[in-house]
Amino acid sequence: MKRRNYLKTLLMGTIAPCISPSVLANSTFKPWPYSKGLSFNSNWHNWPNMKWTGPEYWGNRLQDWLIKDGKVICDVTDKNRSLHLLPIQKPEKMVGFITSIVIDVLNRELKNIDEGCLGVQFGVRGPIEDYRSAAVFGKGTHIGLTPNGNLKIGHQIFETTLDSIPDHFGLVVEAVPNHNSYAVAVSVTNPQNDLLLYKKEGVELSNTQLTGNFALLSDFKLKKNQNKKIEPSAAFSNWHIASQDLTLEENNFFGPVCFAQYTLNKGKLKLTAQMAPLEEIQGLSVHFQVKNDENKWTTLKSKAIEPEGRSVQFSFVNFEKEQDVPYRIVADIPLLNKTETYHYEGTISTEPHSKDEIRTAVFSCNFHYGFPDADIPKNVSKLNPDIILFLGDQFYEATGGFGAMFQGDYDKMCLDYLRKWYMFGWSYRDLFRHRPCAIIPDDHDVYHGNIWGEEGEQADTSRGFGASAQDSGGYKMPAKWVNMVQRTQTGHLPDAFDPSPVKQGIGVYYTHWNYAGISFGILEDRKFKSAPKNVLPESAEVNNGWIMSDDFDIKEYRHIEADLLGDRQHTFLDEWALDWSNNAQMKVVLSQTNFATLATLPEGAKTGAVIPSLPIPKRGEYIKGDRPTVDMDSNGWPALGRDLAVKTIRKAFAFHIAGDQHLASFIQYGLGEHGDSGYAFAGPALNNIWPRRFWPDVDSSEHTYDNPAYLGEHLDGFGNKMTVFAVANPQNTGKEPKILHNRAVGYGLVTFNKRQRTIKTECWPRFIDPTIPNSQYPGWPIIITQEDNYPRKAVAWLPKIQWKGNYKPVLKVFDNKGQLVYAIRPETSNYSPKVFNEGTYMIEVAIPDLDFEKKYFNLKASEKQTKTIRINLLKEIKKKPLQK
Repeated sequence: MKRRNYLKTLLMGTIAPCISPSVLANSTFKPWPYSKGLSFNSNWHNWPNMKWTGPEYWGNRLQDWLIKDGKVICDVTDKNRSLHLLPIQKPEKMVGFITSIVIDVLNRELKNIDEGCLGVQFGVRGPIEDYRSAAVFGKGTHIGLTPNGNLKIGHQIFETTLDSIPDHFGLVVEAVPNHNSYAVAVSVTNPQNDLLLYKKEGVELSNTQLTGNFALLSDFKLKKNQNKKIEPSAAFSNWHIASQDLTLEENNFFGPVCFAQYTLNKGKLKLTAQMAPLEEIQGLSVHFQVKNDENKWTTLKSKAIEPEGRSVQFSFVNFEKEQDVPYRIVADIPLLNKTETYHYEGTISTEPHSKDEIRTAVFSCNFHYGFPDADIPKNVSKLNPDIILFLGDQFYEATGGFGAMFQGDYDKMCLDYLRKWYMFGWSYRDLFRHRPCAIIPDDHDVYHGNIWGEEGEQADTSRGFGASAQDSGGYKMPAKWVNMVQRTQTGHLPDAFDPSPVKQGIGVYYTHWNYAGISFGILEDRKFKSAPKNVLPESAEVNNGWIMSDDFDIKEYRHIEADLLGDRQHTFLDEWALDWSNNAQMKVVLSQTNFATLATLPEGAKTGAVIPSLPIPKRGEYIKGDRPTVDMDSNGWPALGRDLAVKTIRKAFAFHIAGDQHLASFIQYGLGEHGDSGYAFAGPALNNIWPRRFWPDVDSSEHTYDNPAYLGEHLDGFGNKMTVFAVANPQNTGKEPKILHNRAVGYGLVTFNKRQRTIKTECWPRFIDPTIPNSQYPGWPIIITQEDNYPRKAVAWLPKIQWKGNYKPVLKVFDNKGQLVYAIRPETSNYSPKVFNEGTYMIEVAIPDLDFEKKYFNLKASEKQTKTIRINLLKEIKKKPLQK
């Protein structure tokens, strides 16, 4: 955005022109004190009608504030609605100011409400010292009129000469420093004839009561028996702030281009620009620009805003560049007086093909406890990741307060989502402003506590939107709303493997992302999953995915027919395991949650509802009396589907990265026996609303924080084998706020070394400088090799494959039925393939990017293999560029 030009618009004009001469004549300010300094003027009268109030404001809620006919409308009559001015805050130092606003009452029923205030708010501060925290969660000093026409200043109510709140009134607040406090005068005027209706002077307020954000306020507490029909409360116009010492922070704006995220896959760039609600502005286009060879911005494509999610999707083929490419998203907005140009800048990083180490930052589970989460971008930037991953629960239904809007006006439901999504971007956009980023939604992103998607079924919400709806299977929210969520969060991912929608027309996004030699298989592990209540016997007494019956043993139903990933995603995984194109060196599965149930609960607890209230142990303490959970929201269930998923991904020697668990862990899967399958890292929650724990019933006599007793081989509550190498359990740190410091929050980093074929996993708490040695959670860092992801013991061996030529071929081993046993691209120039049964096999040696493949049939496996197959790749490629 051309902030300086827009700042001039906000600061131009005469000082406080709406303040009537009668007010000035009776003012304690004689003469007008602020001929110099800041003079802020609202600009709504120049904006077209839209469901947004401009880049200098934040509305609570987003759907409750709009511009109509040059005024800002609070579109609901309810409690605690506020519109915060972002670029101006009163600092701690003593600063005098004067502000005025014109208010029109729109709801004639306001006068019948017993309690409320219509006016302005000062000294708004949030739980974290940041203007964004104040804008979303802040509390401050209310100054305005009550429904019966009295004046409210903080906790004080002053009777006026007014019979009730006027239909139209001006409010002028003057704050003059007086030693360590302020002398405050409040005037109520008639804006139609400039007459002074009432004035209260000499009210003393403390510096604390005025330090913080400025905001407009519409706060009405309706009784249960009062009409709760949604109706606009008031219109606000001509907001002015003048001060000799206040300043305007030119970076404290949000929108109209809020943030953007992108991926680059096999030369195809896909980028989503998240816009503010500007879709009603006629003729508005959004432009994608890059700098040309002459260092000038040039437009590559222009598109309209998608009206539901307010996003714009850009895609370009053959976007392979040898250097970083600066880009910007540009919106030229036609105001009534001129066209304003806004832009958001970032970088399309050159794909680091030749870089040995690819560093991937891992995030998930983001509630609002730490908002705006400034520590995360600051500390993660020190690790210089190449890739950013957000693996679900980018927010929760309660993010930002006010709960979630499950029904009602459809567009307001979209805006309700966008407010939470905007908060996510406001916190983390600088992480992915200059780096490629994969984002996948989880259950809370679509307003579910738990979700079993049932291939897109519609959930039964006849009994509400709680557990019964979730247990019915499918999606509670309208299908077009779900698609809107997926477009905003996943529209920038590589094209879906099979884009055919599921039931209700809900889209899919599972896909293959190949970047810098790392091949990511991105899954949707909720969408196709069966709902437990629909497949288990009634005797299980399923409630929200938990078994309530004490007599039901879920392990006896290990082989029940139920979907986890579904046939379509297994088809994808089968093909993904074979696809090593674009010089893929190593493979990684990304999903919302891992394929195990790594959690325990106190004996007797039937559901996880107790989790937030469980005591947090001191460092080094071991919790006794827990048992493994049988939470079917986890991917330990259905067990047969879990086994099939683990069996498939190990064929590609794939590592698994997931989120969701609210409990950082590093485990190894087991199928036939412990330790015969790959490894999985579940990253910690960014803000932990559900602090799960792992305290299995083991001998804890020698347990310490650094050498925990829970490490080793375990069975989860569904009987799945897993070996635990590290867990970040909640610990009482003694730091405040406890909700951030005691719940094992943080982030992960996975480093893939393509030359050494190692995978290094690291895991840090929040608020810790990650460059400090030994600052990670206990057990980390952990290093494994690529081949550790299929460590199953060999029964026999096939002939060694030895090759010459400056190539790294892919070796694919197939059994005598043509089924893939595994595929790998070794780093060395020879490889001895292991197999797990005797018999005959076929080996394919392939260089996918040269369309070369050579097959060796009827190879006999031997326990003591002595044969070697030698291949000169340079000669073979020249001789047979493609052999089938």
